[in-house]
Amino acid sequence: MLGYVSSLPQQPQRPPSNSHMVVCGDDTLARRLAVELRYVYGERVTLLVPPGPDTTGPDLPLTQRARAGALFGRMSAAMSRNGTANGGGDTNAGVEAVRIMEAREPSDDVLAEAGVDRAAALALVYDDDELNIRAALTARRLNPRLRLVIRLYNRKLGQHLETLLDQAAAVSMPGLDAAAMDASTTVLSDADTAAPALAATALTGSSKVIQAEGLLLRAVERTPPRPGELADPGLCTLALLSSTSQDPAGTEGSDSSGDEGPQLLPDLATVNAATGRGTIVLEAISQAGPDRAPTRMGGRGAPLGQVFSRRLRWSALGVAAAVVALAVASVITTGDSPLHAAYLTMLDLLAMGDPAVEDTDSDSRQVIQLLSGLAGLLLLPLLVAAVLEAFGTLRTASSLRRPPRGLSGHVVLLGLGKIGTRVLVRLRELDIPVVVVEEDPEARGIPLARSLHVPTVLGDVTQEGVLEAAKIRRARALLALTSIDTTNLEAALYARSVKPDLRVALRLYDDEFATAVYRTLRTAHPGALTRSRSVSHLAAPSFAVAMMGRQILGAVPVERKVMLFAALEVAGHPQLEGRTVDQAFRAGAWRVLALDATPPADRLPDLAAVPPYDPLDPEGPGAQDRPSGLVWDIHPGYVLRRDDRVVIAATRRGLAELLRRQHSAARR
Repeated sequence: MLGYVSSLPQQPQRPPSNSHMVVCGDDTLARRLAVELRYVYGERVTLLVPPGPDTTGPDLPLTQRARAGALFGRMSAAMSRNGTANGGGDTNAGVEAVRIMEAREPSDDVLAEAGVDRAAALALVYDDDELNIRAALTARRLNPRLRLVIRLYNRKLGQHLETLLDQAAAVSMPGLDAAAMDASTTVLSDADTAAPALAATALTGSSKVIQAEGLLLRAVERTPPRPGELADPGLCTLALLSSTSQDPAGTEGSDSSGDEGPQLLPDLATVNAATGRGTIVLEAISQAGPDRAPTRMGGRGAPLGQVFSRRLRWSALGVAAAVVALAVASVITTGDSPLHAAYLTMLDLLAMGDPAVEDTDSDSRQVIQLLSGLAGLLLLPLLVAAVLEAFGTLRTASSLRRPPRGLSGHVVLLGLGKIGTRVLVRLRELDIPVVVVEEDPEARGIPLARSLHVPTVLGDVTQEGVLEAAKIRRARALLALTSIDTTNLEAALYARSVKPDLRVALRLYDDEFATAVYRTLRTAHPGALTRSRSVSHLAAPSFAVAMMGRQILGAVPVERKVMLFAALEVAGHPQLEGRTVDQAFRAGAWRVLALDATPPADRLPDLAAVPPYDPLDPEGPGAQDRPSGLVWDIHPGYVLRRDDRVVIAATRRGLAELLRRQHSAARR
């Protein structure tokens, strides 16, 4: 148990010993990550936070340091009550297990005082990309062997930064081996990690995609089987959903509710015995292609209804009907052919025909000509209005689109910041209609919404009429993803008053507040689905595993839990080495999915990258011994060897157990 809680006594002045980990950040993700490293992986942690008040949490006058101390204190007390200190790992009792420092920015002196020159890993999770980059360059100079995990929103910049920092490490340490370089620098985005889970809260039956060595792994949510039927395991069953996952009164609502949730990596007997529970199965593996671009709403071109107003279209229809009626009257009264009668009518309409003043012209011809001239007078303002409206449409083609009149079954998305923008991309990739509500016309995601022709309402969501403009009465779900908890809650309450059965998902920072909100909404609206999600809760596991030096291929959110896909070397893992694939499977912890059949000398450091050869080509590298690339249909009796590399699906604690034992052996 820690030697302090929220009271925070004086911290030790000497830097921690080797193999500790440093976390630098200014929001909830930093605290979550430090807790994950301490209580799941049993690591010594130094947490560096700004000295000012926390602006990301509830409106309370608490500093980052006070919030971190309170969070560590609650976790320590919970572990003590459960008798599972540090998740079953090294207890590291005393204040040296967690050290909290305050500094405005991670300068050279601050990083040196935090012990970066002797640390095993450093996480830079500030909300400012530029600050993270500057600190990463400084840390790489202080410790070339340091494992860096950097939070960046700009994905292209992140790829270039990874290459740059790895090259700097290779130049500074010429003898650095490939294994160390593999885990040297990792750039992650909390927005990219959390967006699929946030989008999935508004949908049902959605699929999750993970990419590994040029292949796409698709995990699909399947509905519960009928009575007497067995659940289809697909390639393998990854999870059993809670029986109340689609029940409004179910327990799957808040990230911190503490209720029993889904069962990850169940064995076959458990899957067969499950009744009334949906599953998430690994359904298909296919060759990876280019990323699918988000689709525009309304198609490529502008529909007629956006160019000309309804009133103008009805006016044009009336003029056309008048022309047809005059042409028919001309045929009946003059005996002309229909084509000639229509031609004369159009000439009269445009004032281009000869006046009917000759003696041979009948009275009916003269009357029709007068009526045609009158219709021509009506046509002139109609043409002028059409030109003006078309010009206005072209002039405002780059402006934000308003929600169309007949829109229904859409998702109302509140907030177009970092998280909201990524969720918008995910929803449009799935062809889900969206209406966005944003208060700031200069928000980060406004250009994206404009380019995708997504209907957007500019205004304060707490003001009356804003949600009505977003067609909330006909929406299928509400995603409240602004950065202010109270705004998200107020929008959810108002939307429920308008449509009581609306599906609602809220982004909430504070755990206790999220739990209280979820339970209250569940009680007040028992017939509607309510979910609360925390971005830091969804993103922290991926950041923590990257700090442990393993290669994370992807993460699949399963209700309020997270399943990780990672590539591991069998060497150093007694739970895997010398065991068959069937024996290496541990229900609820990990499962071996694939074997990297590429010889060790030809393996790619990054399994998630597309290889320079076809992984399914039997004539590729390593074909003399066995096919290259990943082998997914491994025989259950295959014995895992020391030089093998495998792809596993694991829970957070299962992967932590594998890494912790290897890490402890390396320390010894």
